[in-house]
Amino acid sequence: MSIWVAFILTTIVSVAWLRLNNFLASKNIISNKLSRKLVHIGTGPIFVLGWLLFPESVYSRYLAAVIPLLITIQFFLIGVGIIKDQSSVDSLSRTGNRREILKGPLIYGIVFVAATVLFWRDSLVGITALMILCGGDGLADVVGRRIKTPKLPWAPDKSVGGSVAMFFGGLFFSLAIGLIFNQVYQYGINSLLILFNLIIINFVATIVESIPFYDMDNLTVPLISILLGLLLF
Repeated sequence: MSIWVAFILTTIVSVAWLRLNNFLASKNIISNKLSRKLVHIGTGPIFVLGWLLFPESVYSRYLAAVIPLLITIQFFLIGVGIIKDQSSVDSLSRTGNRREILKGPLIYGIVFVAATVLFWRDSLVGITALMILCGGDGLADVVGRRIKTPKLPWAPDKSVGGSVAMFFGGLFFSLAIGLIFNQVYQYGINSLLILFNLIIINFVATIVESIPFYDMDNLTVPLISILLGLLLF
């Protein structure tokens, strides 16, 4: 497939997912909180699976990275008030304050750009970090708010249920996408070893996510996942 066709298709699907959730939130079909988390959870797998469309070219990773970069620039412009887009503000922020986009959502986008350029399809390191960020950190908040379980002693705003969801959500997403890429690009890693390594990475990432570094999970979770991924993969 042409590199430009891959770029256009991945961009269309990624942006469509973002705009769909913005629309659903603006029509009160889903809550703003759920919309924000659905964007958080779904954007990553859609974008990373789009990597499969790109040809073997030295330019592929950089062109692919343009997609989250453009979205991140849009987040920044909305956050500082240059672009007026209330539906995006409602779906991306907790309180409806546009400046919140300059924290978690902006960091989320920067992490995607960095992981794409630095790791691409060369190994499972970047893929694992992004999938734990999406499936793990994203589900932790959704489940934690909806299922009443004991609070964590060191983090009153977080719960046991959220941490369990963080671990299993991150494990599922990273394993599912990781096995696909391992099959396609032949990293030469046994599936059981991938599972074992991902259990370790997700366990540590879950502990890091439970630490109350407010609005920094989008940075701390992928960072620890990358460090462990470099050691284990």
